[in-house]
Amino acid sequence: MDGNKLVKKARDGDKHAFAALYIRYKDSLYRYAYYKLRSAEDANDAVSACVTQAYMGICSIRNEKAFSLWLFRILYRECCAIIRKKTQLSFAEIDENRYAVPDGTYIRSELSEALDSLAAEDRDIVLLSVVAGYNSQEIAQMLRMNPSTVRSRLSRALGRMRQFLE
Repeated sequence: MDGNKLVKKARDGDKHAFAALYIRYKDSLYRYAYYKLRSAEDANDAVSACVTQAYMGICSIRNEKAFSLWLFRILYRECCAIIRKKTQLSFAEIDENRYAVPDGTYIRSELSEALDSLAAEDRDIVLLSVVAGYNSQEIAQMLRMNPSTVRSRLSRALGRMRQFLE
């Protein structure tokens, strides 16, 4: 079924439509949360909280086409809240394979170091673009930035990562 129709049905109270939306987005949500939070447990917590908030607030969505952006904005806020709660962790306590993918493969450690070298907001932009696959317009809506700012920050961040990897 078309995503916009599912959103409309879910907004009208159809639990099966919301379940179908969850199935459609769960992998993307988890993957983004996993890269951002660097922990499977925290990623599951963030996705769970995100889905709960989305379920409770779906009636407020006015534009069915904006559902994905709305959903990822909720997830982004949840991830930020988890990070704020864990600020007492020292960098040394974080696992060396911070960017391990759940299927058992790993991003090269140099690449994870290059990601870590970026400012948090730049890292978010790179992850939303590269991992979640959003374009600059969508990222701008999620992070409440100008699209040209997102494009320039993405370009600079990727350039910094390139230099770091050389």
